[in-house]
Amino acid sequence: MPTSIKRDNRIRAAWQGRISGCMLGKAVELFSMREGPQALNDYLRATNSLPLRDYIPYNPELASKHIDKNCCAEYLTHSRPDDDINYTTLALLMLEKFGKDLTTIDVARSWMKFLPVASTYTAERAAYKTLLSNAHEWFPEGKDPGFDLALCADNDYNDWIGAQIRADVYGWVCPGNPALAVKLATADAQLSHDGDGVYGAVLVAALGSLIPEFCATDSTSDKTLEQALDQALTYVPEDSECARAAHFASQLTAEPNGPELIRERYKDLSVVHTVNNLALVIWALLRHRDDFSAAIGDVVSAGLDTDCNGATVGALWALQGKTIPEQWIEPWRGRVGLSLAGYDQIDLDELVSRTIKVAKVMDLKQ
Repeated sequence: MPTSIKRDNRIRAAWQGRISGCMLGKAVELFSMREGPQALNDYLRATNSLPLRDYIPYNPELASKHIDKNCCAEYLTHSRPDDDINYTTLALLMLEKFGKDLTTIDVARSWMKFLPVASTYTAERAAYKTLLSNAHEWFPEGKDPGFDLALCADNDYNDWIGAQIRADVYGWVCPGNPALAVKLATADAQLSHDGDGVYGAVLVAALGSLIPEFCATDSTSDKTLEQALDQALTYVPEDSECARAAHFASQLTAEPNGPELIRERYKDLSVVHTVNNLALVIWALLRHRDDFSAAIGDVVSAGLDTDCNGATVGALWALQGKTIPEQWIEPWRGRVGLSLAGYDQIDLDELVSRTIKVAKVMDLKQ
């Protein structure tokens, strides 16, 4: 198969995997955060949904008020608006306009033009507040910001998961060029994050760039994902908590109770921290390299930030070029909900075609 067709198919699969994993996790995102992994698993067990291998059923007699039934099996008719998909789409818009020259100033202006404040949380909300309080009135129209944008990342949540969930697409459009993927992801991440908050985004972007190179579907090696991870880790400091988390998770892939060990190791971290959720992503991806349903199912049933982890695992898994079961794609029917200025719903085909165009331009400029 020609390289361009493989790239195009992987980009389509990455969107499908990201959206499907996000919708699976979105159903129980608040449930997991507010009531914990044990309550989540009790519900899944009571509805005969463990191990989790399909969209979550909604049982009104058993369901917590924190379960989003619109993302459950019986009610899912389109991909519901979610910040994880917002950020991936916004990254696409920015890449279309700025390409490989994307800067943090471009990201800040794009937020102010396209991203509603109400669709931001934690570090992004804090960074946005700093922008609104300090930026020149005409900054969105091209004026200099009028202050040091690094202040936006000086917030209490700058090592939480927000930048990591914004990084996927930079790897998708730079297959085999992790340095460029990392450059783009860093420009985005450092608007709101610092330290491990940025390193998580860098690792996801680098891994997304490297998986297509290391994980050809005709390969006979069973170590290709590990090789991709090892290479991706060269882009983050060896002594960072993200690097340590990735190494720890990679040692647990034979352990079915890996999530329990990860949660215990990082029990003092927020459920939406970068490090603990990154470890779950790596564990699920390496443990279930040949089973999409198990990869996203187990990372969601592990708890913590379920929609973010389902989305990231779904996209990275799909970049291997393996088939996603139709059961995950059919329910939302290619209809992708957004909450960005000018976009409330977009077709999957449009997202795919526009992403492929960006990838072609990136390839020409390498």
